[in-house]
Amino acid sequence: MGRKNKQFGQKKNNKLKQSLLHTVRKLFQKNPGMIFSHREICDNLDVRDGVLRTLVFNLLKDLTHQDFLVATAHDSFKLNLDNNHVIEGVIAMTSKGYGFVAAEGYERDIFIAPNLTQQALNGDKVKIQITKKNKNRTEGQVIEIIERERLQFVGTIKMHEKFAFLLPDNSTMHSDIYIPKEKLNGAKDGNKALVKITVWPKSANNPYGEVIEVLGRPGSNDTEMISILLNNGIDYKFPNEVIGEAEYVSMDLDEAEIAKRRDFRPITTFTIDPLDAKDFDDALSFQVLENGHLEIGIHIADVSHYVRPDSAMDKEALKRSNSVYLVDRVIPMLPEQLSNLACSLRPNEDKYSFSAIFEMDEKGEIYNEWFGKTVIHSDRRFTYEEAQEIIEGQDGDFKNEILTLDKIAKILRGRRLKKGALKIESEEMKFRLNEEGHPIDVVLKTSKDAHKLIEEFMLLANRKVAEFIGKRGKVSNPIPFVYRCHDKPDLQKIGLFSLFIDKFGYKIDFDDQNNIAKKINALLEDVKHKNEYSLIQTMAIRSMAKANYDVQNIGHYGLAFKDYTHFTSPIRRYADLIVHRILQEELTNQKHKYGSILDTFCKHISRMERKAVDAERESTKFFQVLFVQDKIGEEFTGTVSGLAEFGMFVKMDENQCEGLVTMNDIPGDRFYFDQNKFAIIGTRNKKEFNFGDKVKVRIYEIHPQKRQIDLELVED
Repeated sequence: MGRKNKQFGQKKNNKLKQSLLHTVRKLFQKNPGMIFSHREICDNLDVRDGVLRTLVFNLLKDLTHQDFLVATAHDSFKLNLDNNHVIEGVIAMTSKGYGFVAAEGYERDIFIAPNLTQQALNGDKVKIQITKKNKNRTEGQVIEIIERERLQFVGTIKMHEKFAFLLPDNSTMHSDIYIPKEKLNGAKDGNKALVKITVWPKSANNPYGEVIEVLGRPGSNDTEMISILLNNGIDYKFPNEVIGEAEYVSMDLDEAEIAKRRDFRPITTFTIDPLDAKDFDDALSFQVLENGHLEIGIHIADVSHYVRPDSAMDKEALKRSNSVYLVDRVIPMLPEQLSNLACSLRPNEDKYSFSAIFEMDEKGEIYNEWFGKTVIHSDRRFTYEEAQEIIEGQDGDFKNEILTLDKIAKILRGRRLKKGALKIESEEMKFRLNEEGHPIDVVLKTSKDAHKLIEEFMLLANRKVAEFIGKRGKVSNPIPFVYRCHDKPDLQKIGLFSLFIDKFGYKIDFDDQNNIAKKINALLEDVKHKNEYSLIQTMAIRSMAKANYDVQNIGHYGLAFKDYTHFTSPIRRYADLIVHRILQEELTNQKHKYGSILDTFCKHISRMERKAVDAERESTKFFQVLFVQDKIGEEFTGTVSGLAEFGMFVKMDENQCEGLVTMNDIPGDRFYFDQNKFAIIGTRNKKEFNFGDKVKVRIYEIHPQKRQIDLELVED
């Protein structure tokens, strides 16, 4: 009997030991940066018995021997971060409160449960510990926030008696921000406001903040556009220091500077741009040489002459990284004094430029190239529409020059496509606005020959500049440079695209990664005049990798170029400004000033480019909602353009606006999303909704602040 009691006691002790061990491990994992003394641990675990306190101390010693803990003193310990599968990455939060961290060495993003995000916010750089790993997914927990992506958020003020909350617009910001009454700075209940997080105590569910700026009435165009910008971390105002610096920039050219440059002012030069453009980055010059060849000049605004490294304008331009084009306004990278005046290649004005000059024939063969600083005089400003009319046979200024350039552009484009470039026909949704800024019409703009003419010569300049730097780097040492890169497509995404086109009855074998672009081009050519063309092209683009800036040249898959950069738009892209500076240093045999910092710059400008794209898309969605606000109750035919667990998106044929039919609003059955079939299916009648299906919908509600149109299906 005594033996049995002894065994029972041992089992009980082992169970207690394991329970304490688990609790101690959890305490350190939840507080990875903290040092705990033996006494603090016992207090934390509410262990008061002397025997148990000794047991805890022995467990701490065991965990130290196992390298789980590090002893910082005789009786003080902390988590050994070097031996606990700790990695760093950027967390992407979802509206449901959980997150994903992309990290090197992991094919799939690491899942972070809502209770393990430790106050991390979307975009934060975090340190995480892997807690679980299996075939399906890897899980982890945030143990340290290394760097906040942002501390300022836009939302709506909700007043209480003695305090207020900001209800953030951004759905990935999963916590309301607590604002003490004395930190409201004039904000009233219902106001849209910009709030800065000041502190987030570990014990608090909500961060504390203060109102930085009251933005105005929710729903107005100005308030919502400013909110979109700030939500994406984009400033809509320039600092006074930057404005002051820009005001000193003169429109007059200096004769001493002109003397240092190649003078193209006597040569026929013109620009071709959108009707509403104000910042003219590029111009083309054209002359016939004595040997019968053509000299084609691609002249780019010489922003680097005005924006000097480390100046206030330069620092602000890097911070912004690019101009942002919303539906009703442009948020420029540079102040208007430069972007629309001093740097802009406006007609009938002498301008400084940085040029790529090519001696070539009408078949697009290049015999000589030259890069350098120039001065030009644009003789004519063409809109795309005016140039297109000339290409289509009408008379106009510089008709011969435009037709010759169009002929060469078509040859250059043909060569690219033959080498495997993607044949994408750009479509852009544009709104016609009235004097009050309200949308009164929707126009779908497609790329025509005039657009392609400019595109091909800009691609030529970008490619040749990258090739020039690459070749020079091989002769001596590699030159630190900014490349525009586009990786080969991910086969998993291509597999989803294959499943998608199967819904339309198209079957393509994508096993050979080198032939993917050619097969997609053939498919797009086959469906060019069919209703599903736009949808298939959009999904083809989504299946591709995202282009980005990098110091490592991996080529540009979509364009089929081994070497490619961005040289042609320094007014609106900081990458091009860096390229201008590096090219000039190489041309004048100066020591290159950029080094390892370029990699950091590339990551920053790639990130800011994605933010600009997100802001532009959100702006378009807002104006879609405004456009249909007087059409509630009206019925439209549409095309299923997206499927998800919560419902399906439908693009209305008449106005190109997209709305959501939630799963609960699909009549006639209980529907669910089948991920394998990639279809929405009825549980009883097995009715399916697929991409590209034609449906009839009714607009029944709009949400301007959510940028959402709610639709309901209309049964035949």
